Amino acid sequence: MTAVAEAAAKSKVTKSSSGDQISNPNGKVWFYSLLLTLQYGAQPLISKRCTGREVIVTSLVLTCEVVKVICALLLMAKDGTLKKLFKEWTLVGSLTASGLPAAIYALQNSLLQISYRNLDSLTFSMLNQTKLFFTAFFTYMILRQKQSIQQIGALFLLILAAVLLSVGEGSSKASSSSNPEEILFRGIIPVLVASVLSGLASALCQWASQVKKHTSYLMTVEMSIIGSLCLMASFYKSPDGEAVRQHGFFYGWTPLTLIPVIFNAVGGILVGLVTSYAGGVRKGFVIVSALLFTALLQFVFDGKPPSLYCLVALPLVITSVSVYQKYPYRVKAKEA
Repeated sequence: MTAVAEAAAKSKVTKSSSGDQISNPNGKVWFYSLLLTLQYGAQPLISKRCTGREVIVTSLVLTCEVVKVICALLLMAKDGTLKKLFKEWTLVGSLTASGLPAAIYALQNSLLQISYRNLDSLTFSMLNQTKLFFTAFFTYMILRQKQSIQQIGALFLLILAAVLLSVGEGSSKASSSSNPEEILFRGIIPVLVASVLSGLASALCQWASQVKKHTSYLMTVEMSIIGSLCLMASFYKSPDGEAVRQHGFFYGWTPLTLIPVIFNAVGGILVGLVTSYAGGVRKGFVIVSALLFTALLQFVFDGKPPSLYCLVALPLVITSVSVYQKYPYRVKAKEA
């Protein structure tokens, strides 16, 4: 009778209209994972095609944060947590949980916007994977989460791929570029620094979710608002602030500029959802799938096959991310 009851319960979950299929947890995992794969893989190409070089980077980041807050608040209102937020939220708790990671993510987003414009899409995506190494490092430093031998080996493979891309892509473009330093200093270095910052912020967010019990949507709202305030404060002395004062906040914008802004904002929310429903394993598969999707889009829309350096580095990235997710650290049972 128990088996029959379980089968009946499963049939009730799976028998639903196409609009209700997402209500089952496994359906949500696949749905959010697919959306994140498409967003993550297409973001570099979309940003490069829809954002002019004259657009002020800080205006892109600030607008993206505003869109994130709006989307997160709408989703919180839909699931009924917005009313609870007004009763339990405190400024001190918000700053403690979200203040530092928000400031870090704000700087990281600015660096990524610079890199989008100066690296090809596939190179950017693979260099961006080094954030897995720095996430593991800072997670160990802050939360004391250890890595298995296989994971350590996978992280070294990832760093090897990043070094290969940094040297190979930089030297190959230097021969054909009138300003080769721009590739290194406005492409490769910003994305690697952003990876370090991403690892630190991810570890801090994980600490906040475990200790402060903040939900994904709430963290998105808090970090977007605090990060935006930090960016606005930097306007006083930064070159972007001077550019905004001279040309206006939306200088260089076109209707197409809104596309990468919205994509980026939705992607930020999807990362939290995938992690919440599926954890790091599914997120790792999403990253690998997105790399392949980026390579496909670059070939289809730019008519440019991956370079030799990318072809060598791509299997290293795929292998490292796959091994890292497949062989987690396991605590050995103590002998009696």
